[in-house]
Amino acid sequence: MATLKAFTFITLNGFYKNTDNDISWHQHGKEEAKYSEENLKSENILLLGRHTYQMMESFWTSQMAYDNFPEVAIGMNNSKKVVVSSSLEKVNWKNTSLLKGNLIDEIKELKKTSKHNITILGSGSLVTQLTNVGLIDSYEIMLDPIAIGQGTSIFDGVSGTLHLKLIACKKLKSGTGILTYTKL
Repeated sequence: MATLKAFTFITLNGFYKNTDNDISWHQHGKEEAKYSEENLKSENILLLGRHTYQMMESFWTSQMAYDNFPEVAIGMNNSKKVVVSSSLEKVNWKNTSLLKGNLIDEIKELKKTSKHNITILGSGSLVTQLTNVGLIDSYEIMLDPIAIGQGTSIFDGVSGTLHLKLIACKKLKSGTGILTYTKL
């Protein structure tokens, strides 16, 4: 059975996006790019919500992405991606399929049948929905050493209390920390 991991970068005050859905505050330097490159080698299926999909497709297929982060761009474009959306009719990004059915049932089936693990990238609403039904096995949080005025927490909308156990912690020279948690 495949595992499902949520990967999100956040600010020190716990936001994954500001009130305008902007994430330009995120530091994606050489170390962060190297970390992304290594993770993309795992061949995990990337699970994306519509907003994240549209933002990532726009960036990772651009010349700017290939110029600044060539290995990450190649990995992102070659990875198998699944987009959860009730409003999109089709997806154009290479190696991408559309999930339009019942989210919970489809993810349970994907976890049951996939030969590869699954990683949610960003996609706060998706993280909330899957957290609330207990389908996420681990949370990997890239903590940027920055605070912003207002934003949305990655756990915004999570019902009840989520008890987690820290199982790994990595410090990058940039001051960014990568924290990995599992459910208790």
